[in-house]
This record gives sequence, structure tokens and C-alpha cells, in this order.
Amino acid sequence: MYGLLAWTWIRAAAQYPVSMVLLAVATAVVSVLDAAAILVLFSQAPRIAGFGASEVLFLYGTSALSFALSDIVLGTTERLGHHVREGSLDAMLVRPVSPLVQIATEGFTPRRLGKLVPAVLVLGYALNTVDAAWTPGRAAMIPVMVLSGTAIFGGLWVLTGAVQFVLLDSHGATKSLTYGGAFLTQYPMTVFARDFVRGVTFAVPLAFVNWQPALYVLDRPDPLGLPQAVRFASPAVAVLLCGAAALAWRAGLRHYRSTGS
Repeated sequence: MYGLLAWTWIRAAAQYPVSMVLLAVATAVVSVLDAAAILVLFSQAPRIAGFGASEVLFLYGTSALSFALSDIVLGTTERLGHHVREGSLDAMLVRPVSPLVQIATEGFTPRRLGKLVPAVLVLGYALNTVDAAWTPGRAAMIPVMVLSGTAIFGGLWVLTGAVQFVLLDSHGATKSLTYGGAFLTQYPMTVFARDFVRGVTFAVPLAFVNWQPALYVLDRPDPLGLPQAVRFASPAVAVLLCGAAALAWRAGLRHYRSTGS
């Protein structure tokens, strides 16, 4: 059903092919600016917080790819507060399709795919240039961390969306966890204060998007001194976070009261 609804929106957008292509290109260009900012930083310093350019681009590529995939699939769940205020959520509840699927596919457009192109290109470049002792385990970690990161960001999209059942005007604040989390994970955690790193490890598990598995791939020590096993915990963290998001969403639906018309 998700695919059917998404395809319906894509067909609608394809009625204006030039606009669709230009919007996708513009999205890709804007996404490139984040990577360009990293290159500007390294034009002034050979290393940042002990990490070289290829290593930071590796973090950027894995984070950007995970975030882009999650944004494509679930990014529009952040519009829930708008539907609650307008009363349009009531119409979704009486349709024979999950409200989450309806909101997630709303306005689905191919221009979102433009975010994937820079992320894939940067990650491909970083993998070819980063100084890592490649083993089968480290190679296998790349798709695992991307998929786990996608699930973690997806869980955050749904979780922050569920918050809007209660806090209708929290849209701006929740962006600090989604878009802010995407920006945060593009850089080494050694850039930030130790207490902050603890927060994004144990409270909001953004460190498991790519930082912890990247420490294994790059053979780097953990600045918090956590056990080696933590580097392989991203899939488990993703499952737990998605489970919490599902419970929060269902709780929000159960306690939702119509705004009337």
C-alpha cells in the first residue's frame, strides 16, 4: 500500500517533468553544500579533532545516506501536527490504510531522491581513499551501519511525529533531533564535549547512526572508553528505537481526540 500511494504521487509529479527534474537537481546541489563545507574546513587545517578529510567524508557519506533514505520513506511524518490542527487526521482514520502510511507518502516526490546522489558519491570517494585495514568484517559493517542508521533516523521521524499528538507546535523543536541529528553525525564526536557525546549515546542514540560502527571500521579508540561490543550495537539500538517509536505512535492514536469541524 505504501508503494501504491507513493507511485500515485510520483505519477502526479511526472506530469510536469521539467519541474520534477529541476527540483531534484536543486535538492542534490543543496545537499552538496554540506560536503563542500567540510572541504572548506580542511583547506584550513590538515585534521579536525584527530580525523583526516577522508575519514570525515566517510562519516558524512554514511550519515547523509542514512538520513536521505529515512527522509524519503518517513520524513513527512513531521506534518502530523498540521493534520491534527486542521482536522484532516480524522479523514485518515476512517480510511482502510494506516494513518502512518498515508502521512509518510503524502506529497511523495522524486525530488527527494536528489539527496541520495551526493551521499552515494561522497561515500564512494571516501571508501576509496580512507586509510582503513579492510577485512570482511569491516566491509560488511558498511551496509549494516547504513541500514541501521536509516532505521534509527526513521524511528526518530516517527517518534518526533508522535510527540505532536500532544504538543502540536513542537514541529520546530523536533527538527533538532532529525535534521540536527543528521548534521551532528556528519562530524567526529571528538569535536563535541564529552558530556554531550554521552547524551547522544545513551539518551538520544545518534552516536549509533555511524559513529560507533565507524570507530570499528577506522580502528579508532572510543573517547568514552566504552567496550568493543558497543561498536556492533547499532542494529539492536535501531530495533529498540523503532519499537519505542511504534509504541509512541500507537499510544498517540489511542488517545487522539478529534478537533471537530
